[in-house]
Amino acid sequence: MRTPVIAGNWKLFKKQGDAVALVEGLIPLVKDTVGVEIVVAPVFTSLSAVCEKISGTNINLSAQNCYWEEEGAFTGEIAPGMLADAGCSHVIIGHSERRQYFGETDETVNKKIKAALKGGLVAIFCIGETLAQREADSTFDVLRTQVTDGLAGITAAELAKIIIAYEPVWAIGTGKTASDDQAEEAHAFIRGLVTGLYDQGTADAIRILYGGSVKPENVKGLMSRPNIDGALVGGASLKADSFAGIVNFQK
Repeated sequence: MRTPVIAGNWKLFKKQGDAVALVEGLIPLVKDTVGVEIVVAPVFTSLSAVCEKISGTNINLSAQNCYWEEEGAFTGEIAPGMLADAGCSHVIIGHSERRQYFGETDETVNKKIKAALKGGLVAIFCIGETLAQREADSTFDVLRTQVTDGLAGITAAELAKIIIAYEPVWAIGTGKTASDDQAEEAHAFIRGLVTGLYDQGTADAIRILYGGSVKPENVKGLMSRPNIDGALVGGASLKADSFAGIVNFQK
């Protein structure tokens, strides 16, 4: 049985005071939630402050990005070990915004995943097609390349520390959500790819999240599908009540 994961990606929002206020509002709303792994991903400057507030709760801390070197002359970058030192248990890697605006490729995503695992973090590995790619009927080709190249050189044992997040780029921040059928089709395809790269048991164990305008109103339909194991939430994670509504999808 795969434990669902609901992760909130706060992107470039919330200074320290606002970040702390958000988790202070979230904690009582999800404190009795069981059977769901809860993750929040603030900006780097708020990690330590949020970590202090969620200590001893059922909320886990994630960073939004990392670099693939442990240290060195890499101004402006941050290493996985430093994130772990700041209290992170997870890190988001390869988000479409990183790929689109900051030139990340399947090769650099692969290097970051390996570094994250070496640094003791769970990697939330993001993949997904653009609207143009979907309209060109190349969704599966794009996902095949992203999964295959992103997981290159990663063992089945290491895959146990990776969560895949399928985020169709056309549905991120647009208000558009893939239908339950569209999301399930992509998730089933991704799980099939993992089966081919590894084995059925490994594929059955890996958790695959859906991301793209997830809200309390649509999460139940998505989570009812057999291959969807949670959500990577953007805008709806910036308010405690809406994020809690997604976390508590079983209620």
